[in-house]
Amino acid sequence: MPTFSDSQPVIVALPTEDRRKSHDFYTALGLKATGETGDDGLPEPLQFEVNAGLRLMFVPPGGFGWVTNNRPTATGEQTECLLGLPVGSPQDVDAVVGTARQAGGTIVMEPAQQPWGYSAVFADPDDHLWQVTAG
Repeated sequence: MPTFSDSQPVIVALPTEDRRKSHDFYTALGLKATGETGDDGLPEPLQFEVNAGLRLMFVPPGGFGWVTNNRPTATGEQTECLLGLPVGSPQDVDAVVGTARQAGGTIVMEPAQQPWGYSAVFADPDDHLWQVTAG
């Protein structure tokens, strides 16, 4: 059985059509970009620290295809995954959704009480879906 590192964060890589839009959107949500500055003035690779155990990395389609051996990548017409973001309260759900809306995100499911908690779903500028939930 392999031993997985508990001293390094898990990195979720997502394709992006526009690094600047991704940077601006996730910065507006309050996430901190990490890494060395590239030629376009943004960190390269473009990563955001969600918490001590998780980072998001945004990769342009060419680079994403290079790593995945050019496997097809889901478009905005398809959903490849749903990223969960737990928050502390229903007010936090409302705040995150409001910020996502103002930053150019698309609200897929407005905040509402669900059997699993108070929850909402939004899409970032590349149509990656986020479910924000307060249990």
